[in-house]
Amino acid sequence: MPLEAGLLEILACPVCHAPLREEEAEETPELVCTDGKGCGLAYPVREGIPVLLVDEARRPA
Repeated sequence: MPLEAGLLEILACPVCHAPLREEEAEETPELVCTDGKGCGLAYPVREGIPVLLVDEARRPA
């Protein structure tokens, strides 16, 4: 289930404050940091709710 466009516009990476983009991962959708300088964390979206906790994020392969 995609996030609302308005919500996606205001969300930012909690680490570097870069915008996030929505990606469909193997099992669950994710919000991926668009920072090109190295952050690149991917945050899970569970039941339509973004989990923007650094402890829950993963580094994309």
